[in-house]
Amino acid sequence: MTEVTRHIKTSLETAFVRIWVQGELSNFKQHTSGHLYFSLKDEGAQLSGVMWRSRVPSLGFVPEDGMKVVVHGSLTVYPPRGSYQIDAEQMQPLGVGEQQLAFERLKKKLADEGLFDVDRKKSIPPYPERIGIVTSETGAAFHDIVSVIRRRNPGVELLLFPVRVQGEGAAEEIAAAITDSNRFGNIDVLIVGRGGGSAEDLWAFNEEIVARAIAASKIPVISAVGHEVDFSIADFAADLRAPTPSAAAELAVRDRTEILEEIANLCYTMRSAVTARWEAASSNLNRMITSYSFNRPRDAVREYSQHIDELERRAGLAVLHQTKLLRQRQIAVMQHLEALNPTGVLQRGYTIIRKNGKIIKSAKQLHRDDAADIQFHDGIVVTRVEREQQ
Repeated sequence: MTEVTRHIKTSLETAFVRIWVQGELSNFKQHTSGHLYFSLKDEGAQLSGVMWRSRVPSLGFVPEDGMKVVVHGSLTVYPPRGSYQIDAEQMQPLGVGEQQLAFERLKKKLADEGLFDVDRKKSIPPYPERIGIVTSETGAAFHDIVSVIRRRNPGVELLLFPVRVQGEGAAEEIAAAITDSNRFGNIDVLIVGRGGGSAEDLWAFNEEIVARAIAASKIPVISAVGHEVDFSIADFAADLRAPTPSAAAELAVRDRTEILEEIANLCYTMRSAVTARWEAASSNLNRMITSYSFNRPRDAVREYSQHIDELERRAGLAVLHQTKLLRQRQIAVMQHLEALNPTGVLQRGYTIIRKNGKIIKSAKQLHRDDAADIQFHDGIVVTRVEREQQ
């Protein structure tokens, strides 16, 4: 059996080295190894197939069951099962040309690089003052963009970077204009696009050089290529995709009436907010002024002032009282001194006797023939002792 299978394998693989097979995909599966396994069938037969992992990146689309495809490859025999299969080198959706395959391959390549990631896209400014336009100066797209912007907000400045939008060299001109617009500076938004046309007419916007120029732009880019149903590589690379050039103008510039109405609403809201806050602040201030805690310091000052007046009154009474006491004490002392004054005693009939200037306190201090001075309240008399006391 092995020998027979080997001969069949040699004969089959030698006879069918390069073939194209058309059929409907079924039993499609991508193994964890990365290899693709599938079956091709038509009305009368079925053929197994495999595409190795190394060839999968060349696919420009995602195969699905029921899809009609054309597969290019060679027939091989798988000895363990004794079955033959097609070893696929290429696979194309039926009816899809080379151009579409190139489109899908480039789209996948740039997507894998992250060129279309949402987190790298820039926001479109809400109120642009200067807009750059990369398109043909003679095309309807340019006139549509200008017409819409002039109608919505004539104050916006427009700068045209004229380019060819189809034919040989168009992609290079578009990419160069995007780069030049970034060097020009002071441009808020860039609209890149053209009107509708055939796939061939739009192909310049599917070139890699244009996609990379859009992705490298520091200015936010709005793509406006073709009609609503048309998508280009430029649409995926741009920061915002517009279905038509007119729609791109509407996305780039807000209507002046809407802006004025919004400003009026903002003014009203601000005025209402300021009025409400002023009234609230005024009410709070009045509550504070009339509140106990606010008036407490003033009442405390008044209480302290009254207390000071009371202390001053008490101090005055105390001083007056002390003055009276001192006066009374002074009088008492004066009276006491007056009572002790010898002159006062002498006025009551008493006398003071002195001998040799010394006061005589006892009769025994005087002897016969001693001279003595007798002091009365109104004068002094000199006398002599005639006899001593017995």
